[in-house]
Amino acid sequence: MTPLPELKYRSPGGFTLIEMAIVLAIVMALTGGLIAGLSAQMDAHAQAQTEQTLADIREALLGFAASQGRLPCPAAPPTAGGTESPANGSTNATPCNNSWNGYVPGTTLGLTPTDQNGYVLDGWNQPIRYAVTRDHSNAFTTPPGAPGSNTGIRGWGIATLTPDLTVCSVLNGTTACSDAAHTLTANAVATLYSLGKNGANTGTDQQANQDNNQVFVSHAPTATSGNVFDDQVTWISPYTLYSRMIAAGVLP
Repeated sequence: MTPLPELKYRSPGGFTLIEMAIVLAIVMALTGGLIAGLSAQMDAHAQAQTEQTLADIREALLGFAASQGRLPCPAAPPTAGGTESPANGSTNATPCNNSWNGYVPGTTLGLTPTDQNGYVLDGWNQPIRYAVTRDHSNAFTTPPGAPGSNTGIRGWGIATLTPDLTVCSVLNGTTACSDAAHTLTANAVATLYSLGKNGANTGTDQQANQDNNQVFVSHAPTATSGNVFDDQVTWISPYTLYSRMIAAGVLP
């Protein structure tokens, strides 16, 4: 009688726990890298979109000035509506309601994209801020008066006006730049800025952009503890404004 062949035990095919852990670690590392790369691309897109929106707002403000002889007042804080406040600009005696801490009046300027309240949004869907100088009895936001009337830009005359919005790359306290080398402009007629991805005033420089005075900060993004900064800031010089208004015939 032929003996039966000896049966040998073979372990089933598959991964050991160690092998599975290694595979999972690799998958997680690859997934994390993909997510990080996608997040960086989304941030870059939002920054570029915000930059373009700021440029569009700047152009809209210049167009408004060319047709109306003045800049619009900023809109009041959210929920009040995206129109300038007050509705017909400032007066010789009364400034805009939110000259230095308002929002872009998207409804007044006919801009998009806006939220349900009419505020122009940045790449992170947050309202963009807008400030305007109060120089010479609110001349830049007051409807134009006759030459020599001391009302509006035309009334005062461009040789007399001294707009005073200041943008610094480094501050000295909260109301001045550290020195001339860190003064980006000291005579802007308007500033525009996005609060960036974090949308908050978590750092001292971001707080300076929201403290309701005529001094603002603009520099490269930083992650420094206590001074996180990712605002995007631009401004309008008086020379750009005057040349646009002269070309439109609203200034002599």
